[in-house]
Amino acid sequence: MNNSTSFTRDIAIQTMQNEVRLNAAYIDGDWVTIEASDSVDEHALFNPSSGKVIAITRLCNSAQVEAAANAAARAYPSWSKTSVIERARYLQAIADTMEQQLDKLVGLSVLNNGKPIAEAKIDVGDAIACYRYYANLIIKQETWTEVTTNESGIRLLKTYAPVGICALIVPWNFPMVTTAWKLAPALAAGCTMSLKPSEMTLLPELMLGNILSAIEMPKGVVNILPGAAEVGAAMTSHPLIDKVSFTGSNIVGEKVMRQAAKGIKDISLELGGKSAIVVCADADVDYACNLIMGGIFTNAGQICSATSRLLVHQDIAQALFETLKTKTEALKIGDGFAADTQMGPLVSAQQLVQVKKYIDIATAENLDCLAGGEILNRQGYFATPTIYTNVPVTSQLWTEEVFGPVLVSNTYADDAEAIRLANDSKYALAATIVSADETAALEMALQIQAGHIWVNEQQIVLPEAGWGGFKQSGIGRELGTDGLSAYQKSKHVLLPS
Repeated sequence: MNNSTSFTRDIAIQTMQNEVRLNAAYIDGDWVTIEASDSVDEHALFNPSSGKVIAITRLCNSAQVEAAANAAARAYPSWSKTSVIERARYLQAIADTMEQQLDKLVGLSVLNNGKPIAEAKIDVGDAIACYRYYANLIIKQETWTEVTTNESGIRLLKTYAPVGICALIVPWNFPMVTTAWKLAPALAAGCTMSLKPSEMTLLPELMLGNILSAIEMPKGVVNILPGAAEVGAAMTSHPLIDKVSFTGSNIVGEKVMRQAAKGIKDISLELGGKSAIVVCADADVDYACNLIMGGIFTNAGQICSATSRLLVHQDIAQALFETLKTKTEALKIGDGFAADTQMGPLVSAQQLVQVKKYIDIATAENLDCLAGGEILNRQGYFATPTIYTNVPVTSQLWTEEVFGPVLVSNTYADDAEAIRLANDSKYALAATIVSADETAALEMALQIQAGHIWVNEQQIVLPEAGWGGFKQSGIGRELGTDGLSAYQKSKHVLLPS
């Protein structure tokens, strides 16, 4: 791991103290102080690597939600009519400013989320690439497309309009990244919005308000509301909101659907996963183990697409598990700012309790533990990289999303069994296939139910590739042209030749 000395804890702390606007919401182009009388309780932000409080702030209430919705409504008539060239210019300006502040954004992500520096750098780079992608995409979109001309000579034209005023709610596991996935296409489409970042990882997310001011984004186009669940509920049920985009758990996703039903709002949901990684008999064992570990131990397993169910062909299972055990036990766990850290902590004490719950279930179910299976007795929120083998498909660990560094595995005899096991889940977000035969892997990919499939590759997510799943993994798509379409409504015009 190549860590630049510029990515230090001192830079992150100085940035937090001097530039992050705590106790404030970004509404109508300016920071608005959240008074003590407006906030239910003071809210602590933690360093997951130490478990210590790094900042105390206040969160929004319904009054700020109301002000933000009204600001977005006032801004909509003007912003929705801006040229695509102008919108693209603002998107490029966001990306440029993020690049200029790369060290600060990376440092804040490590400090507040616990990510190793290498992962935080990737995150910021992915967010920047997303803003640039939609800046270029919106310019290329034709204002009018002639769909067809029928025998009578009547022409049918197609154009697009922004969906309206949006409520964007993003999770804590990828600060700035999931924000970009929603914000960039919404801006490109001509929408205005209120954004609620996770209250757990506010430090990197609140820097966005400073960036928007620096590039002179028109007032009210983007409003940022640091808040907890009640703020999200007020946003999704607000009568001025036309579109809700939510990323998070299925339990909360169901609540969001009910709240958005009032007023029949457009909705996108990116929810849970229990994705499979299938290792075929002809796979290179060493390379397969690297892909397995990347799919479950990156971000300490706190990834909706984590390939947390491992299916290994029985012919190579023994060799693979021996190698996987050795590699897993060699992983360096520690503070995200340490140069040799390969896996950081879980994001919070609550998430650590969640992972411990499943480790305790595994013990009660007498599952075979190949590696890990422990909560570390140290400062911070650390669990060991954990692997269970021969896990029954009825086990809670096989069927439920742990959202931590916990891998369950089983073997299979042939491709048909692998596909059946991969598809035997209420989720269908992603999958990975490892095989020396690309043709066979692609044939398997056609039969596996998932919205995103990697073949012989780590979990790289490109801005061009639509993101989303089937079944209970959500509704709709983000990224790619699908991501832009999520914030647009098509309009058809019929006229004579």
